Amino acid sequence: MGKQPFVTLEEVERIVKEYPTPFHLYDEKGIRENARSVYEAFSWNKGFREYFAVKATPNPFLMQILHEEGCGCDCSSMTELQLSEAIGVTGEEIMFSSNDTPPEEFRKAAQLGAIINLDDITHIDIVERELGTLPETMSCRFNPGGFYKLSNGIMDNPGDSKYGMTEEQIFDAFRILKEKGVKHFGIHAFLVSNTVGNDYYPTLAATLFRLAVRLNEETGAHISFINLSGGVGIPYRPEETAADIAKIGQGVHEVYDHVLTAHGMDDVRIFTEMGRFMMGPYGCLITKAINEKHIYKEYIGVDACAANLMRPAMYGAYHHVTVLGKENAACDQEYDIVGSLCENNDKFAIDRMLPKIDMGDYLVIHDTGAHGFSMGYNYNGRLWSAELLKKEDGSIQLIRRAQEAKDYFATFDCFPVYEKLLN
Repeated sequence: MGKQPFVTLEEVERIVKEYPTPFHLYDEKGIRENARSVYEAFSWNKGFREYFAVKATPNPFLMQILHEEGCGCDCSSMTELQLSEAIGVTGEEIMFSSNDTPPEEFRKAAQLGAIINLDDITHIDIVERELGTLPETMSCRFNPGGFYKLSNGIMDNPGDSKYGMTEEQIFDAFRILKEKGVKHFGIHAFLVSNTVGNDYYPTLAATLFRLAVRLNEETGAHISFINLSGGVGIPYRPEETAADIAKIGQGVHEVYDHVLTAHGMDDVRIFTEMGRFMMGPYGCLITKAINEKHIYKEYIGVDACAANLMRPAMYGAYHHVTVLGKENAACDQEYDIVGSLCENNDKFAIDRMLPKIDMGDYLVIHDTGAHGFSMGYNYNGRLWSAELLKKEDGSIQLIRRAQEAKDYFATFDCFPVYEKLLN
């Protein structure tokens, strides 16, 4: 069983004539089609908006594609706010969801007219001090504590999470914000990561919808929107079944009618903040086999490393591997696919059954479109790769050039012989 790459060996052979491996490649057609399926799934809710989680893939070319499909930006830092501003996303098209937030980032978010989503009740005073007055629309992040369960068992432990307010705190926060002039309120929660079932959003929605009814009744706050955040995942393994966004949207719709509409709150807008689901399957890392080693195991060394994709090294995460041109060959060889870092966890695949790999073969490492390039780093002085976009017409566009040594050395301009580093 395998995954089908969105690029062929012939296409890669043409691309590498201009852009050498390794590089991340994204699929514009897949990105647009997926975004449209999300909006179709929630078309029943007037005012629905997907706020793309910029941290997943902070590239303005890709953010612009999603914005053209109706998406806003979920930002959590100054630079993410600046990226959003640069592509013309401002105002309530930005959701600023941060934690341990520097005061200047609240100021920047307010300057752009973003919706500020407070992670902690103490942030009320900080925002008021920095801005002089509170915005008319604000949101609060909720943490229910304990363990969060879905139909298939315990999924996560919010009680051990640094994010959000307790139930008592969120009620106090709404009362305080209302007294200080806030008129429109939002509720936000993120409790589960990368679930490929269809019941997470409906289950979370039930929790937040019931909370919204109580907040409205007990504080008089007008609940303008409920943000289900992210958590809808993708099938990294080929045997996994993908989440069905149409069924997820319908499940949320049923809970909405049962809880909110039944309590006269049918004007509440639904927001989401997906990153992985929006972009994950529509990016891949293209790398070339450059070394082989035969000791206690069989190793294939590639020209990419954990600096280009750290999820396998950091989390032990699975990413499927396709050897281009050998998609139909027997997977009768067992390999570790490794990079060149001086760390033994620099492995893209361990004990993976693959076709025989020859030097010069191109490998596709799947599902790197979210939390792939964005988590890169420069350990061992390894440089970041280029990012390329496969456009809808099949042409290739450079959307981030590969890092050069001069970029790596740029922040050493305080070094007495800095110029020598650039030679």
